Amino acid sequence: MLTLKASYTVKPLEPSPTGHVYLSDFDQSVALTHAPTVYFYRPISGHFLNPIEILKNSLGKALTIFYPLAGRLQRTARGRLEVNCNSMGALFLETESEAKISDFGDFTPTSETRALIPYVDYNKPIDELPLLLVQVTNFSCGGISLGLGISHVLVDGRCATHFVSEWARIARSEEPENLPFLDRTVLKLEEDDLTPPKFDHLEFGKPPMLIGQTNNLEEQKKETTVVMLKLSKEQIQKLKKEANEFPSVYTRSKPFTRYEAVTAHMWRCSSKARLHEIEQLTSVRIGVDFHNRMVPPLPKHYFGNAVLPMRATTTSGELLSKPLGYGCSKIREAIEKVTDEYIRSSLAYMKREKDLSKFRYSHVVGSTQGAFLGNPNIVITSWISLPLRGVDFGWGKEIYMAPGAIAFDGKSFIFPGRDEDGSFDIPFRLQVEHMDAFKKYEAMTAHLWRCASKARRHEIEQLTSVRVPVDFHSRMVPPLPKHYFGNAVFPMRATTTSGELLSKPLGYGCSKIREAIEKEIYMGPGTIAFDGKSFIFPNRDEDGSFDAPFRLLVEHMDAFKKFFSENT
Repeated sequence: MLTLKASYTVKPLEPSPTGHVYLSDFDQSVALTHAPTVYFYRPISGHFLNPIEILKNSLGKALTIFYPLAGRLQRTARGRLEVNCNSMGALFLETESEAKISDFGDFTPTSETRALIPYVDYNKPIDELPLLLVQVTNFSCGGISLGLGISHVLVDGRCATHFVSEWARIARSEEPENLPFLDRTVLKLEEDDLTPPKFDHLEFGKPPMLIGQTNNLEEQKKETTVVMLKLSKEQIQKLKKEANEFPSVYTRSKPFTRYEAVTAHMWRCSSKARLHEIEQLTSVRIGVDFHNRMVPPLPKHYFGNAVLPMRATTTSGELLSKPLGYGCSKIREAIEKVTDEYIRSSLAYMKREKDLSKFRYSHVVGSTQGAFLGNPNIVITSWISLPLRGVDFGWGKEIYMAPGAIAFDGKSFIFPGRDEDGSFDIPFRLQVEHMDAFKKYEAMTAHLWRCASKARRHEIEQLTSVRVPVDFHSRMVPPLPKHYFGNAVFPMRATTTSGELLSKPLGYGCSKIREAIEKEIYMGPGTIAFDGKSFIFPNRDEDGSFDAPFRLLVEHMDAFKKFFSENT
């Protein structure tokens, strides 16, 4: 339960430039909403410290430097937006909560977390909405949270962390270190530049829809939920190693990264959990920072959106039947498209559009307005390289920092775990009907196996198996031809006793399934050289049976098989 104690408007402490600030086309193609983040802090030991006054005063000084954040958006021609630098200020709320910080558990972004950031009614006129929202919440344990909402139109993740770090520096009575570069016209084409785009720029088109659907309204209305996934350093390295075993032109100069491996893994798991048909087109949307991809690079502390939303697309069948590295290669292909030429072509593409508002999308949970980026697609934002940690306003570094909300189905962030041990935290929103399956296919299969054995009232010595199909297109050396048309699935079998299956934890069944999937599908002689030659060796199911490949003259084979079966 939150109680509002006070509401303030914080304006620049000193007179700042007025007038209208140009917003680049990359600022025009993002959500109109605010990017929500929350910082949690331990109880403040020094009674002489007043965090509310410190934050308010330092924010006023920071807004003198980052003055566009104190202004308001307004609409112009072609659906464009610009900033009116009128110093109307930021919204600053002071609230109290009966909760303790420990009540937030693993800090999964939930409705309770979202309540730590000021609410905005986006039905109001756009020129009435503050571009910066701040909320300080005092918890019953003595700790506090700092909830922020910063307009997507004005900043990307890199700019947001730049602003927060300078604000914290000012709060500690230090001088600002890295002043923002506020002139966004460096990304503006000349008015008489009519150069057509050189690329198709499919990233600005509509993402794939579910087969058989003509719109996404039903998908947008479905209930969703959020999970906080955690990957250890060892799990991440395992995924990266697996990804780089895939032969690809992209790994010759640079191995697939942790981000590419984890993103491809999530993409595959999402498609499997959603039970896509093999022909279903699916995409993953990734933001590519182009500060240093332009020639010359953008100014070091450019303050504006400099991320191009690229899209990797394939069919669910291809994504799931091929190794993890295949998904990585599609992601790398999308990333490497972003060159100086491609960025300038993007500007030319958007310049020719009559209404730029169509490129914006909704960021509000449950909204049916704007483009839908969920099922059959996902959106993964990397915060891996951002300086998220160590934000000290004068009372110590934060306990934890995370997004305050995950806005729509298929949306996720990847960022370093709070222990700085090489792990990742990954909050992810999916439709409720898909979430359990997403978490673990092997767990679901093992659960069904256990339930079936229990329902059948097996004796404890009863052998039981689960048969799992394993696609081996890319498991062969060399792999099968890309569009091989025929059966290429091996029915593998996990076997144990019902007693073992039911008396041990669920993970035991999972381990038997994983063992079946990951072991050699089959080992046998590559050829039988001459008439009368044979090998005898144990069958792959390790059940005491033998396999015996045998070469005979064609004229003798039918009779041999008949005699063999009759006398065995």
